[in-house]
Amino acid sequence: MPRFIKKSSKKAGLPPGTLVHIGERKQDVVRITLMDYDSDRLDEHCPMDVETVFPLRDEPATSWINIDGVHDIGVIEKLGQHFLIHPLTLEDIVNTAQRPKLEEFDDYLYLVLKMLTWDNAAGRVRAEQVSLVLSHHFLISFQEAEGDVFEPVRKRIRAGRGRIRGSGSDYLIYALIDSIVDHYFVVLEHLSEKIETLEARLYDNNRNDPLKSIFRMKQEMIYLRKQIGPLRETLSLLHKTENPLVQERNRVFFADVYDHLLQGIEVIESLRDVLSGLQDLFISMTGQRMNEIMKVLTIIATIFIPITFVAGIYGMNFEVMPELQWRGGYFMVWGLFGAITAAMLIYFKWRKWL
Repeated sequence: MPRFIKKSSKKAGLPPGTLVHIGERKQDVVRITLMDYDSDRLDEHCPMDVETVFPLRDEPATSWINIDGVHDIGVIEKLGQHFLIHPLTLEDIVNTAQRPKLEEFDDYLYLVLKMLTWDNAAGRVRAEQVSLVLSHHFLISFQEAEGDVFEPVRKRIRAGRGRIRGSGSDYLIYALIDSIVDHYFVVLEHLSEKIETLEARLYDNNRNDPLKSIFRMKQEMIYLRKQIGPLRETLSLLHKTENPLVQERNRVFFADVYDHLLQGIEVIESLRDVLSGLQDLFISMTGQRMNEIMKVLTIIATIFIPITFVAGIYGMNFEVMPELQWRGGYFMVWGLFGAITAAMLIYFKWRKWL
C-alpha cells in the first residue's frame, strides 16, 4: 500500500506554498549538474554550490540544471527565489506524491512525470518523480536521487550531432520526456517476460501454485497504470499548447512522444487482459482437475456400493442362511464381488465415463 499512497499528514494545517518534503529520502547530499551549451560550445560540470548556476538565468545559451535530491528545502527555496518559481510549484517539487501534470505560468512551464525502472532484486517496478521547469533559456530538472534514464540525451549534447544543440530548451524537455517514455517500454518488456513465465507454469503440474504470482503481477499493472495513465492528458496539453515557450517547429515532436505513450498504455491494458485470462484459465484448470479427481472417487465409491450390500447381507446374524453351510460359499461371494466389479467397469466404459 505505501507504493500507492504516501503519507502527507505532516502537511495538514499548513498554509499553501509551505515547503515540506513528502516521500523517501533517497540520498544524503543534493547533487547539482550543469550542461550549458549552444551550437558551438558546451560547458559541463558539477557546481558545489547552488549560487553558481544563478547567472545562467539571463544568458542566451541553453542551460540544463539538474538537481538530484529534493529533500533539501534550502536549496529548493534558493532556486525558486532566483529563477522566479512560484511557491506552489516549489511545494509540488518537494512532494513526491504528485500525479503527472502540466501547469503554465507567465514565465515558465512546470511538468511532473514519473520515471520508471525495473528492480531485478525485488522483482517489481520502481517509480521516481521527475519535475521539470521550462523557461526561455533554461531547464531545471528535479530528481529524487542520482541515476536516471537521461544518459542518451547527455551523449547527444556532448557529441553535438543532430538538432539538440541548436533547438532550445523546449526541444531539450522533449528529449527528456522521450527518454522517460521510451524506458517505459523497457519495463513493459520485463513484465511481459514475467507473464510468459507464468503462462508456462500453468501447464507444469510440478510447479507451485502460480495464482499468487498472477495476483502480484496484476498489482504491478495497477501501479503502472497509476503512474503512467495521467501522463496521457499531460502530454496532450503540452503538444497542443500555444505557449510561446514551446516553438511551433518543435510541437510535432511532442505529438510523437504522445503517440508513443498511447502505445505504452495500450500494452499495459493488453498485459492486464492477459493476466485476467491467465487467472481465469488457472481457475478453470483447477476446477477441471478437481472434477477428474471427483469422478475417479465417485466411480470407486459406486463400485463398492453393491459389494458392501452383498457383504452386509452375509454379515447379518441369522441362524438359517443356506449359503453359510456351503463348502464353496466363501469363494462364491468373492466371485460375485469380482463379477459385479467387472460388470460395472464395462458399463462405465460403454457410457464413456472412464
